[in-house]
Amino acid sequence: MSEAIIETLAVIPARMASTRLPGKPLIKLAGRELILRVLDGVRGASLVDRIIVATDDERIASVVRSEGGEAMMTPGDLATGGDRVAFVARGIESRFVLNVQGDDSMVSGLMIDRMIDTLKNNNGASLAVLVKKIEKPDEITRDSVVKVIFDQNHRALYFSRSPIPFVRDSGTSADIFKHVGPYAWRREMLFEFASWEQTPLERAESLEQLRVLEHGRAILCIPTEIDSVWIDTPGDIERFSEIYEGRR
Repeated sequence: MSEAIIETLAVIPARMASTRLPGKPLIKLAGRELILRVLDGVRGASLVDRIIVATDDERIASVVRSEGGEAMMTPGDLATGGDRVAFVARGIESRFVLNVQGDDSMVSGLMIDRMIDTLKNNNGASLAVLVKKIEKPDEITRDSVVKVIFDQNHRALYFSRSPIPFVRDSGTSADIFKHVGPYAWRREMLFEFASWEQTPLERAESLEQLRVLEHGRAILCIPTEIDSVWIDTPGDIERFSEIYEGRR
């Protein structure tokens, strides 16, 4: 008997290999493994029906299962997190699929529920992301912070690790936004994305969002005031600690 179709599946891709922080899913932040902090955040969403951690390492799977979570082993040669999410989603019928980055240390249920609700009520969008105005000047030049520009209908124009837009005249100013939080896909769009080869801009910036834009597909940008910290460098661990202690 096949499984019943669910509304929303959340997949958390997590790999041990990392050029900057090897083994980062199991790095402890304030005494709790990073992957478990992400899992905790997703569990706070009311509109998610099932959560699976997609990993190529049994050590990560073991930690997740020890906390009552569900883990699925995926091939180690998949190119991106999005490809790992698609691998898992093929075996589970759902309307929407969330790709929650395994290093998004402060992802919250509020973020996720808003994305799902927006996607449900916007038939013209197949992929949605959250964007936040950058308020800390050092984030503008930090390449681990992904900047985004979008049109007046909140459709993404470009994502980059470089500062965008470039402000040429010192007498003018422009708000600069960053991508925060998960990706919310309609299931059919996710599989289409995974069927495409990596594109030139995607490879240049190491940003899978650009594969979607290079194929001429729309990405809906949803403004938010909620921030997060993606753990990519030792400095990000320090930033997490500062914010975590401040919230306590």
